[in-house]
Amino acid sequence: MQKRMKLNIGSKITLGYIFILVCFGIFLLVVTNRVASLQHETDFVSEHDIEVHDLANSVEKSLLDMETGQRGFAITGDVSYLDPYNKASEAWETNYSKLYSLLADNPAQQENLTDIRQNINKWIEIAGKPIIDLKKAGRDDEVMQFFKTDPGKSEMDSIRSKFNSFLSTEKALTNERVQNLSDSNNKLITTIYILWAIVAVLSVLVAVTISRNIVTIIKDVTRTIREMAAGGSLDQRIQVRTNDEIADLGRTTNDLLEVVQKQGELKDEVAAMSTLLQNESSLKSLSEQFVNRLATVLGVPYIALYAAQHDELVLTASYAGDFQQTGQRIIAFGDGLAGQCAKDQQMITLNQIPGDYIRISSGLGNTVPSFLVLTPFIYEGKLLAVIEIAALNKLDAHQMEMLKQLVDAASGTMHSVINRMEIQRLYMEAQTLNEELQTQSEELQVQTEELQVQSEELQMQTDELQSLNDKLEIQKDQAENAAVELEKYAEQLKTSSNYKSEFLANMSHELRTPLNSMLILSQILAENRSGNLTDEESNYASVINSSGTDLLHLINDILDLSKVEAGKIQLEISPVNLSEIPESMNRYFGKMAEAKSLQFRLEVAPNVPEVFYSDELRLHQIIRNLLSNAFKFTERGEVTLSIYKLDSIKTSGFSIPGQTLAFAVRDTGIGISEDQQSMIFEAFKQADGATARKFGGTGLGLSISQQFSKLLGGELTVESVPGIGSTFTLYLPCETEHLDVSPMILMQNEAAVGASPGSASQAAWLGSSTYKPEDTGGKHSIVEEEPLFLEETDLFEGKKVLVVDDDIRNVYALANALERYNMHVLTAQNGYECLDILQQEPDISIILMDIMMPEMDGYQTMKNIRQTLELSELPILALTAKAMKEDRDKCLAAGASDYLSKPLNINEVISRMKVWMTKSQME
Repeated sequence: MQKRMKLNIGSKITLGYIFILVCFGIFLLVVTNRVASLQHETDFVSEHDIEVHDLANSVEKSLLDMETGQRGFAITGDVSYLDPYNKASEAWETNYSKLYSLLADNPAQQENLTDIRQNINKWIEIAGKPIIDLKKAGRDDEVMQFFKTDPGKSEMDSIRSKFNSFLSTEKALTNERVQNLSDSNNKLITTIYILWAIVAVLSVLVAVTISRNIVTIIKDVTRTIREMAAGGSLDQRIQVRTNDEIADLGRTTNDLLEVVQKQGELKDEVAAMSTLLQNESSLKSLSEQFVNRLATVLGVPYIALYAAQHDELVLTASYAGDFQQTGQRIIAFGDGLAGQCAKDQQMITLNQIPGDYIRISSGLGNTVPSFLVLTPFIYEGKLLAVIEIAALNKLDAHQMEMLKQLVDAASGTMHSVINRMEIQRLYMEAQTLNEELQTQSEELQVQTEELQVQSEELQMQTDELQSLNDKLEIQKDQAENAAVELEKYAEQLKTSSNYKSEFLANMSHELRTPLNSMLILSQILAENRSGNLTDEESNYASVINSSGTDLLHLINDILDLSKVEAGKIQLEISPVNLSEIPESMNRYFGKMAEAKSLQFRLEVAPNVPEVFYSDELRLHQIIRNLLSNAFKFTERGEVTLSIYKLDSIKTSGFSIPGQTLAFAVRDTGIGISEDQQSMIFEAFKQADGATARKFGGTGLGLSISQQFSKLLGGELTVESVPGIGSTFTLYLPCETEHLDVSPMILMQNEAAVGASPGSASQAAWLGSSTYKPEDTGGKHSIVEEEPLFLEETDLFEGKKVLVVDDDIRNVYALANALERYNMHVLTAQNGYECLDILQQEPDISIILMDIMMPEMDGYQTMKNIRQTLELSELPILALTAKAMKEDRDKCLAAGASDYLSKPLNINEVISRMKVWMTKSQME
């Protein structure tokens, strides 16, 4: 009999939904097709027609621009009228080509465009280009004669007429397409209504049909289940007559009854096993009872049970086992299947057993089992035993579940029996130990008497220790007194250090103040722009300026050394462009090398990165010191600056584990002996007295460079051979995390030059916040200015500058220098005079402000300018002879736009003035 096709409830419902979806699909297909057609027609109108109108208007506008440009040039002769003419000449042909291609579907309109193009070309030929050529040739009479007849006017009128006809035709076509779109849209709405009604009717019919079929079948199955439940017998089963999900429900219910029936049998067997084992008192008898009962329940011919003792399994009971031939009585954990089962505490099953593994014997013969299962006895995570079962056939799921339940039930009983046996063993051991303790108690009595004697001896030693402790207490008081004295001494050292810092600041001020006027005036004399001095007199001024500059460098070196020793150097970590270092050094020392006839070589290895992070100012200072020494002590040969990268560096007492940059300065100079190489890094020392006399210098450069290299997390080394030359190498880490910043403060992106005055300054004067200068270090920092930059003086022409300084020498020097740039210089000797002048002269462009002045100093004056006069945008350059970093910060906080330390370099003053005056004008 042919099997009836299964059409389940899901299939019926699915077929219904598919039918509805097909109807909706047809509906959507029709609607989508019509919508796409409408969209295409709409896009054609919105894109094609509009673009045609735009391009036609563009061509017509280009023609108008050409005519306007031609007439404007013909009338005025101004060539600027030719710009719209030339642009329109290029644009109309491009737009014409696009317009012509868009009308490929309308040959009639293309013919109209062709006529228009011919008229345009004819106008250009007879009126456009000839008039321009005549005007360019200066033949104005012929131009006037041409416009009297103007043959191009008829062409232009014809072009406009044809353009109007062309645009009218395009407008009519657009209106026709819009009307067609409206008709199509009405048809689409009618079609949607009709299709929607058809789909709705068909969907309702399908839903009603499927619902009736499903409800009828479910009622029949429900009646059958209710009749079965009334009997209450687990042996009764549901009769299945359908071939859908209801049939699956009946078969599933029958399976459930089967499972419940087997679980009942399983519980009965577990209860019987528990009753059988509960009275057993030894592990061996319990094991024998268990394997015998289990063999009967499972119907298996072979069982072996191993009890866990320490790290081994010991055979405790077996069923039909012949261990003289094949079995093992003791098995270590991990050995064989039983040992592995004990180690993993997991059940193991085997379906294919080798023929020589185990044999099952009887009086009639023997055979080989085909299935093996091993399972552990576990109670509260502890392994108690392992049972091994061999069967002729594979155990089914019910038998495996029966085995698991019986093993779990027996595990609790086995654990109780093992505990009772352990308690019994411990009791016997306790009896034995009690007897031994009695004997030891007598021995302890004797030892106690001996300890009494030792206790008396210890008391005497304790008295001696107490006496020693009293002496130590006295020494402790003495040490505390010494600590107090040391603390007082530390305070004295701190006070002395403050005095030293103040002394250096005052010394800097007293030295820089006269140096300022000396350097400015000597520079003016050396430049000799008026030509009043002879060459020799100008040379004298240059010598004075050079000597003053050397003295300034000495002052700076002494201050740097003092700050390094005091741990007050502050680094400014920022990206350093390594490609700029050779260029900068060449600008510094190129002419010096030429003057001494030395070859100056600059080498950069290919593996050197373009940028790394360090303090660019200190790095340049170290390299310049090394190169300066190299040129100073080299009479002939060459000086080389090499930059290369190492994976790491390790020297005596210093190492950089990561990537390292090396800056090596090699020379062919006099060299340094090995016993003097460590001395050259000490302050105020050179290799020997003769060297100092011959070459000059204070011996501070290398000492400061060595200190700076350590602050940057690196090291400065020297290799030298007398008479051959020296190599000084600076090693620095490529990354900032390698820097040893313990003796300093890292200041990233700190403002290096000045601030932009603004409303924040007013808050500072009121005491609510500190004036915050704008970071201009990266924008306006001036190290070396090109002469062309300094000669651009149009910005200063006729501008007013106010110089505020109580030292008439500085005022005189600055006034002379600034007047060379045609500036009007006003002067004041204290803050009060400065404020009065500002109120009288509101058009002052910039202020040069000294700090240390009588009556009202520069700090208070700048605060009053920002707060009282509300001149937040007026640039103020603070000029001070104090060169400490805190002096600069104090100036910027008081309202200064920028900061310059004396003695002043007039080129740098002019450069800073130009920066701030330019910025002030832009704002």
